[in-house]
Amino acid sequence: MSRIPFAATTPTSVSRVGLKARDANVLAGFYRDVVGLQELRRDGETITLGAGSRALLDIESDKAAKPDDPRSAGLFHTAFLLPGRADLGRWIKHAIDRRIPVDGASDHLVSEALYLTDPEGNGVEIYHDRPRDSWKWNGTQVDMATNQLDIGSIVAEVPEGDAGWQGAPDNSIVGHVHLRVGDPAVAAEWWNKEFGFDTVAKYGPSAVFLSSGGYHHHIGANSWQSPRAGRRDPSLTGLAWVEMRSADAKSVSSYEDPWGTVIRAVPGQPG
Repeated sequence: MSRIPFAATTPTSVSRVGLKARDANVLAGFYRDVVGLQELRRDGETITLGAGSRALLDIESDKAAKPDDPRSAGLFHTAFLLPGRADLGRWIKHAIDRRIPVDGASDHLVSEALYLTDPEGNGVEIYHDRPRDSWKWNGTQVDMATNQLDIGSIVAEVPEGDAGWQGAPDNSIVGHVHLRVGDPAVAAEWWNKEFGFDTVAKYGPSAVFLSSGGYHHHIGANSWQSPRAGRRDPSLTGLAWVEMRSADAKSVSSYEDPWGTVIRAVPGQPG
């Protein structure tokens, strides 16, 4: 079995994400068939999916919800982190075979990633991390970029005769969540204060990346589509909440960021 990614071994990390959906069954089908998550349980109007026994995504049904507004605060993407580069190669071959539409593909120096959009407009990233000792730091700031992805090199990691993509492997996790916000500087201040996150990268005034324990980022926040956005309308589809696992948390707590996005903290040790 692959080792748990470094992102989950830090004092605080992303545990799972909650989405509100107009058609929860269709959305769950996408995360099963395309992303490779397994359906773990159904509880009333909520479908929980994950990898192995680890819950990563809750989809809450709300047929009366209004479609998400990409100009508002909310979810930019949920990033599913696969344990190894060969796992990403298997997913790429699966995407090619199934003709899965992909919005983009990037080499970020610290990671290699592909991007897509689910049936209700939520952004999704599928990625793997390069070895931690290969990341370059300038003091407290990590070097990241958006370069062309070498698809062939990644696919070549899959051994000859391999069984291919069998769904998200055990120890796949939500490595990070990227949020739409009205002001990244305000977002950074909030995450610094409430969760003790470090600001590890900035893309000018329009995007900031934050983490715990030396990861390249557990939270991204940008205003590319949402400058000066106000509080999020809770009747919209899309992001319902983000759950963070924290070694410092004594009990389950719920916060709201400056745009009304619900952030939960649950006790738990790294890993």
